[in-house]
Amino acid sequence: MKTLTTVLLFLLLCSCATPPSQPVPDLKAFAAMVQRELFENYSAEAVRTYFREDYIQHNPHVPTGRAALEGFMPVLKEAQVTARTHRMLQDGDILIMHNSYDHAEAFGAKEIATFDIWRIQDGKIAEHWDVIQPIGPVNASGRSLLDGETEIRDLHKTESNKKLVRTFYEQVFVKGNARAVKTYIHPEIYLQHNPHVGDGVEALEGFLDFFLGQDPFIPSVIHQVWGEGNFVLVQSQAHMNGKKLAAYDLFRVEEDLIVEHWDLIQEIPETMAHDNGMF
Repeated sequence: MKTLTTVLLFLLLCSCATPPSQPVPDLKAFAAMVQRELFENYSAEAVRTYFREDYIQHNPHVPTGRAALEGFMPVLKEAQVTARTHRMLQDGDILIMHNSYDHAEAFGAKEIATFDIWRIQDGKIAEHWDVIQPIGPVNASGRSLLDGETEIRDLHKTESNKKLVRTFYEQVFVKGNARAVKTYIHPEIYLQHNPHVGDGVEALEGFLDFFLGQDPFIPSVIHQVWGEGNFVLVQSQAHMNGKKLAAYDLFRVEEDLIVEHWDLIQEIPETMAHDNGMF
C-alpha cells in the first residue's frame, strides 16, 4: 500500500511539474472594453486599472507614463471625443485597432483615422504606438481611409502572409523597385484606400514612380510587421519631400496576392513630449 501511494504521489508531482501551455488570451474583448471606458465614460479609474504605471507612450504629443494619460481624460470628456473601431487584429501580445475619432480637435482635426497599437503585459496595457491622419474626401475610386473588408480569415496563413507582405515592402519601399508590384499585387483586384491613389496596379505604379523618384531616394525602414490571417500591418519610417514620416500600411491578402490596402501617414516632429520616439 505504501508503494502504491508513493507511485501515485510521484505521478501527481510529474503531472504538475509541466503544466500545459496556456493559449494566448483574447485581447480583442479586453481592448473593446477599455476603449468604451476611455471614450464613453472618460474614466480615469479605468486608466489606473488597465494601464501599467510605467506605461510607455509613443504618441509624440503625449508624455509617457500612466499619470499623463489619466490627466488627459478630462480633456476628452470636455470635447466629447467619440471612438469607433473598424478593424481589430491580434498578433501575440500585440493588439491592433484601425479606429476613427470624432470631435478630435485635441488630436489635430475634427475627424481623424488612426492605427492604435497596444502591447499587453500581465493583463495590462504596457505600451502604445499610433499614427493619426485627418479624414478627408474619398479617393478617385470612391474609397475612404476606413471602409472596405473587415472579415479575418485564413488564420493558418498568418505567418506566410506576413512574410509575403514584408518581402513586397522590402522590394518596393526599401530597395526602390516599383516593377516588383506585379509579383505581389493581384493583377485584377487591387482596392486602394489611400486618398491620393485609385484602384488597380497601374494607379499604384504611377504613385510609386513619383514616390521612388524623389531625389535623393531614401529607403524606408521597416520597424514591425504584425498580422492576423489575411490582414498584415507594416509599421515603417518613410521620407517624402524632405520630411520624415511614420507610415502604417495595412494589406489584405487573398491566395498569396495583395488585394486591398489602407495606409495612414504622420510627420515625425523634431521634438516630442518624451524620449521614446514614434517607433
